[in-house]
Amino acid sequence: MTQDSDLDVVVRKRIKGLRAALGWSLDDLAARCYLSSSTLSRIETGHRRIGLDQLTSIARALGTTLDQLVESPNDEDVVIKPQRDVARGRITWVLSREPGPHGFTVCKMRLTKAGPRGGDVELKVHPGKDWFTVLSGTTMLFLGDRTILVEAGQAAEFSTMIPHAFAAHGGPTEVLGIFDHDGQRTHLHPLRKI
Repeated sequence: MTQDSDLDVVVRKRIKGLRAALGWSLDDLAARCYLSSSTLSRIETGHRRIGLDQLTSIARALGTTLDQLVESPNDEDVVIKPQRDVARGRITWVLSREPGPHGFTVCKMRLTKAGPRGGDVELKVHPGKDWFTVLSGTTMLFLGDRTILVEAGQAAEFSTMIPHAFAAHGGPTEVLGIFDHDGQRTHLHPLRKI
C-alpha cells in the first residue's frame, strides 16, 4: 500500500472515523491495539506507512475485519444495477447484497409480461414462503388453481409448496419481494444483465 494511494487515504479515514464513532481517544485505541498514541496519530494523518500487522491489530481493536477496513471504494458497493430477463418480461434489482437473516433476499421487480388469458402458465413449487407488496400496477398471482389480483398498496404471503407464478395485469407492475433461498433460486435465476 503506497502512502499516496486513494485506498490508503480511505483506510486512514476509516480508522479515524471508527475510533471517533466509538468515542475513543487515540490513547483508548492505542491501549486496545498495542500501539503508541503517536504511532496511531501518524497513521491517521498519513505521516506513517501502515504495516499489515498494524492494520490487523487496529481492525481487531475497532471490532471490524481487515477486509472491511481495506475494502476498495467504488460505485459497485452503492449502485444497484438492474438485471433483465427478456424471456420472462422481468427487470430485477436485487436490493440485498448479502443474504439477510435466515438467507432472505429482498428485490424489486418490474413485470411487463401479462399472464395468459385462459392459457397455461408454468407454475413452480419450492419449499418455504414468498412475500411481496405491489408498488405500482396490478400483479396477477397464480396460486394453484386460483388467479388472485394484487393491486398497488396490497401485499401477499403464501406457501411456496402451492404451485405459483407472477405476471403483470393490465400493464407493467412493480413489486417489492422477499424470497428465501429456494425462492431466490426459483424466481430470480437465470438473469441476464442489461
